[in-house]
Amino acid sequence: MSSQGGEEENKASMSQQLQVLNALDVAKTQWYHFTAIVIAGMGFFTDAYDLFCISLVTKLLGRIYYHVDGSPTPGSLPPQVSAAVNGVAFVGTLSGQLFFGWLGDKMGRKRVYGMTLMLMVICSIASGLSFGHDSKGVMATLCFFRFWLGFGIGGDYPLSATIMSEYANKKTRGAFIAAVFAMQGVGILAGGMVAIVISSAFKNRFQAPPYAIDPVGSTVPQADYVWRIILMFGSLPAAMTYYWRMKMPETARYTALVAQNAKLAASDMSKVLQVEIEEEQSKVEQIANAPSNAFGLFSKEFLRRHGLHLLGTATTWFLLDIAFYSQNLFQKDIFTAIGWIPKAATMNALEEVFRIARAQSIIALCGTVPGYWFTVGLIDIIGRFTIQLLGFAMMTIFMLGLAIPYHHWTTKGHQIGFVVMYAFTFFFANFGPNSTTFIVPAEIFPARLRSTCHGISAASGKLGAIIGSFGFLYLAQNQNPAKADHGYPAGIGVRNSLFLLAGCNLLGLLFTFLVPESKGRSLEEMSGENEGDEQAAGVLNRTVPV
Repeated sequence: MSSQGGEEENKASMSQQLQVLNALDVAKTQWYHFTAIVIAGMGFFTDAYDLFCISLVTKLLGRIYYHVDGSPTPGSLPPQVSAAVNGVAFVGTLSGQLFFGWLGDKMGRKRVYGMTLMLMVICSIASGLSFGHDSKGVMATLCFFRFWLGFGIGGDYPLSATIMSEYANKKTRGAFIAAVFAMQGVGILAGGMVAIVISSAFKNRFQAPPYAIDPVGSTVPQADYVWRIILMFGSLPAAMTYYWRMKMPETARYTALVAQNAKLAASDMSKVLQVEIEEEQSKVEQIANAPSNAFGLFSKEFLRRHGLHLLGTATTWFLLDIAFYSQNLFQKDIFTAIGWIPKAATMNALEEVFRIARAQSIIALCGTVPGYWFTVGLIDIIGRFTIQLLGFAMMTIFMLGLAIPYHHWTTKGHQIGFVVMYAFTFFFANFGPNSTTFIVPAEIFPARLRSTCHGISAASGKLGAIIGSFGFLYLAQNQNPAKADHGYPAGIGVRNSLFLLAGCNLLGLLFTFLVPESKGRSLEEMSGENEGDEQAAGVLNRTVPV
């Protein structure tokens, strides 16, 4: 595209664009951008903490509630219970993404944002207070509250992304949305840190022998408090930001383009940007009533303009999450398989929590957290498309690097190499599709459908997470039935599972070509809300970077 043609196009779209939206697009980075990142980011911190902290305590739950007298190994959760405890929050998240995504377009981002946060705080505390006289009662109440916790978390995905994209300027929008998402890495790390601190404190206060020496005495009665405190801690950061969430004004794009209230949009953004903005009610109505802005989600026009985009954002997120969550939730099994965590019988219950948390924190610190911040730094320089393509390609390569010489990695002396490869896979997931699949759906759809489409893409991702976590639980079992975990059928083994995940990543790379590049362009230019029908279709159907 020639620079002269680009300038003319920009001028044309600016004459069409509302002054209030143009002011947001060209605003310099200022204090309100950072407050928006912190407010939305703390929600995401809580999401990640709550979703991932369960994997730190599942072994402990097995020891406390499923102890078998005379067994040479500590109690473990039966397959169905383990799948339910690990997966029920994902089912809740999927439902929440669809429901709150739709509601965010109907009622406004801000009103729904407060609801999701309250739900997260209440259910986070309630899941730690799970009650019952026996294992069934405790697990049932835990699963019930974790479903509703997931439902609240689900709402946070489309709303956080949409609010941040609608507040940001054109130039650094990608970095701002990525910074909100990067709090996921901090949340995962915080989960590990909290578990380390709590388990260490209890371990030092209540000494216990390893399981092999005293099966009953190795799990002290006070261990029951440990998992509850770890789960409940997630409610703190969310509760602290509730007041600030409620103080945020509704986004101007929702107020102007969806609610069609030009006066409120102008006055809200005048306060935020500290500049005079004129209200343009007639222009708002003209844009809203234009034929190019009249189509709904299930119309032929939506299919023509955005059908392939929605297919692209949904499939890439789906394929990514199969790989991402199957690795993340079952890290502890991989660590045990390569000898990073000693055999369960050689430790007491709290020592095991400490070791699992320490291993997860090391991976988060080395592989997870840096990847997110690389995305923040580079996304507005090299673009979403390149980062996603590179990420999927590198994940495929590293997965094959783990799978092909898998027997080499599991022999003594080579474990560190395995962990380094594993950390690199994570690095390129986060400096790659894990970040971009969250960012792009918040940028390429029209304002009145933005939150819904992001919710659909995110729910598709969570479906992948459910397949990844449940599927991997069974698939990664040893091919020899005698060596499979207690209660599980024989699987295809870790090596073949890694080949399967590499295949998912390769498919993700191919579907990336359906997603348009949105770097440096206004939201209205991407969605075609300002232009006439023909011009919009032309802009929208460019997939690869211009």
